[in-house]
Amino acid sequence: MMNVRKKFVLFLVLILLLPTLAYAEEATNNAQDYEDSATDCRIVLPFADVAEGTWYMDAVAYAYKNGLMTGTDAVAFSPDMALSRAQLVTILWRMAEEPFVNYAMPFDDITDGVWYTEAIRWVAAENITDREDGNFNPNDTLTRDETSALLWNYAKYRGIDVSGGEDTNILSYNDVFDIKEGYISAMQWAVGSGVILGIDEENLNPKGQLTRAQAAMMIQRFAEGVKAQLPLSLWTEGSRARNELISYVKAITDENSADFIPVKDRIAVFDLDGTLFCETDPNYFDYTLLKYRVLEDSEYKDKASEFEREVANKIKEQNETGKSFPGLEVDHGKAVASAFASMTVDEFNEYIQKFKKQAMPSYIGMKRGESFYLPMAQVVNYLQANDFTVYIVSGTDRLIVRGILDGSILDIPNRQIIGSDETIVSNNQGDTDGLNYVFKDGDKLILGGNFLIKNLKMNKVSVIMQEIGQQPVLSFGNSTGDSSMAEYVTSGNKYKSLAFMLCCDDIERENGSISKADKMFSLCEEFDWVPISMKNDWTTIYGESVTYVGSKAQETAKTAA
Repeated sequence: MMNVRKKFVLFLVLILLLPTLAYAEEATNNAQDYEDSATDCRIVLPFADVAEGTWYMDAVAYAYKNGLMTGTDAVAFSPDMALSRAQLVTILWRMAEEPFVNYAMPFDDITDGVWYTEAIRWVAAENITDREDGNFNPNDTLTRDETSALLWNYAKYRGIDVSGGEDTNILSYNDVFDIKEGYISAMQWAVGSGVILGIDEENLNPKGQLTRAQAAMMIQRFAEGVKAQLPLSLWTEGSRARNELISYVKAITDENSADFIPVKDRIAVFDLDGTLFCETDPNYFDYTLLKYRVLEDSEYKDKASEFEREVANKIKEQNETGKSFPGLEVDHGKAVASAFASMTVDEFNEYIQKFKKQAMPSYIGMKRGESFYLPMAQVVNYLQANDFTVYIVSGTDRLIVRGILDGSILDIPNRQIIGSDETIVSNNQGDTDGLNYVFKDGDKLILGGNFLIKNLKMNKVSVIMQEIGQQPVLSFGNSTGDSSMAEYVTSGNKYKSLAFMLCCDDIERENGSISKADKMFSLCEEFDWVPISMKNDWTTIYGESVTYVGSKAQETAKTAA
């Protein structure tokens, strides 16, 4: 967790040398043009008292542009005015996208209809404020120690790890005993995490005040820091799937919640292709692997059987035209088993590792083994951080899935990888049945050449019970091949459970298919699965260094689909 904390610190250092906002109507007079280099556009600032070139102008422009701060009147920002309690909680409320809470107002001095009313209702409902004495005192000037407490509580509310720094020894500061008793842990966190610095080497000045100019700086750094450390930060803030998953995890990990799930029962199952990993470019990874082995590998193509060549040529034709071949899934499994027969498990993995280094034909800047959906990798990491055991349950050959994940961005052990299977035997076993053969010192495990099962549809449910032995609580898939798994997870479960389905509706950044996506959106509505829009729910798919360029073959396949 230290790397996460350090990144957070970089965003938040000096944060408490700044303060916050007041709600006022936006002005149109005395406007100043401010060029925002991040967006290469001009922002109109209405504030006559924010001169160009001041140390806080960039921060004011950021806060204004993002709707976090307006002015104290139509033409004034009042940069030197002290920050009030109502102003800071309103900023935090806006950073959280103004959530509505159905919560009785606990403060006698807050009435309905004031610009800060709903923000104060929200901070009370979410325990972001500690005020419980009957009055909120919205116009009180904020102190540095209370500001640190509000930021600390807000960070926790957004799911950010704040454990680093909470035990920081701050006794070396002369004014440490000026910190309000209830704010000591927050100040320790703020100092230990670099969120607040002393005004000098000996004093924290916990009762010191913050100005609105300083607040604008705080807003910019804190907002960017929080955004970077939010769970599922590569997902759009308004994503239904993201928000449902975060709410679900918050509920099932809370021991006081009726939906609490013990750690031993927190099991999530993921499909691979089209769920965690690029599904088609121009076909499944394991399909393109077989085609390469049988038709292109100079060391094997002349040894390939007629059946293997027939299957590989069907895959080639499918790549080029989009044509479907009934029974190809099973035939492919059989051809993989025979085409790699007699390889040791390690040799097979080495072959896969070499194939992973080939460039993706429809992308610039990505190899075959790198084509993980980064937002979905975040989901796996998020669940693991909340004590979930994550399994991959794929239709791809189990050993190929292991090879894909070997050295990848996902940390999932082989024992939690389930896929289609082929026989594995001893290299000295020959035709002897396993019941009659004893493994000896010096024996090696090799691929036996016989296909066993295609792990799709109902077979996924069966193998979950065989290998996991209990009903998972979360399912992630992308096709009808995952429908049985989704329904199994959500049907008659003693725990709160959810099923998510990816919809491949992005044709600008990915090999998507609108028709397939529409069908899955309809199925999600019919079966009450949570849809994930690759186009609308993700800010990126493979990262900014990867560019989708498409291909004529892909366009043909999309049309045929």
